[in-house]
Amino acid sequence: MMIDGLDDASIRRILITTRRIALVGASANPARPSNEVLGFLLRRGYDVTPVNPGLAGQTLHGRAIAASLDAAAPLEMVDLFRASDKVMPAVRDTVRLGAKIIWMQLGVINREAAAIARDAGLIVVMDRCPVIETARLGLR
Repeated sequence: MMIDGLDDASIRRILITTRRIALVGASANPARPSNEVLGFLLRRGYDVTPVNPGLAGQTLHGRAIAASLDAAAPLEMVDLFRASDKVMPAVRDTVRLGAKIIWMQLGVINREAAAIARDAGLIVVMDRCPVIETARLGLR
């Protein structure tokens, strides 16, 4: 079992049923993982809004970049490309905006933020990448 406690069936359900995602920490640099994941999710048919206040108003993979999660709402899932010690504000915003899932990318582990999200009824995925999980689970 992974650090987030979720089994394969839970991850599969998230990846199959979720459609509306905000990707926090989107980068215009094609060498950055957040850029690659954004492109992957869009190619898979997800409705993804990149979020980065420093790039707000620009486009990335044909999508307008939002300055904040508020500007990206409504949401089902928030995918966090932030340092572990920097995720709390985005987690609090995600709870406030009524999203159902927080997805913390590989290496992003914040147990306090996860507890806050879970206490608010959100599903928390932690230390995983949707690209890797999609391939691992054989999802098409």
